[in-house]
Amino acid sequence: MDRINLAVNGTLMRGLALNGNLQAVDAVFVREAETEPCYRLWSIGDRHPAMLRVAEGGQAIALEVWAVPLQGLAQILLQEPPGLCIGKVTLGDGEEVLGVLGEPILCEGQREITQWGGWRAYCAQG
Repeated sequence: MDRINLAVNGTLMRGLALNGNLQAVDAVFVREAETEPCYRLWSIGDRHPAMLRVAEGGQAIALEVWAVPLQGLAQILLQEPPGLCIGKVTLGDGEEVLGVLGEPILCEGQREITQWGGWRAYCAQG
């Protein structure tokens, strides 16, 4: 196995600010997807989102799945904004993949945007 699937839910997505970080390590777009309905999403200063898994009050969050070369995974994580990390994310079809999550402290005092269902939808609302 020389690649691993990585779920991204914010600025790493196609056409957004940090997508070049995926392209720089030769990651390949696999598909659009949604999480299981057990996540919540916050806007961190309107610069990027942070997603957390929750026991209740969650919903499905739109994201993208990318096939990332193993040697590039650390480089991508090191270039992520502070407070973002890699953890396991469960997709709506039950598949479990690595994904970008936020540390709970990062979300404190930030605007919750779960109701938009994803970063792109939140940004599109203006």
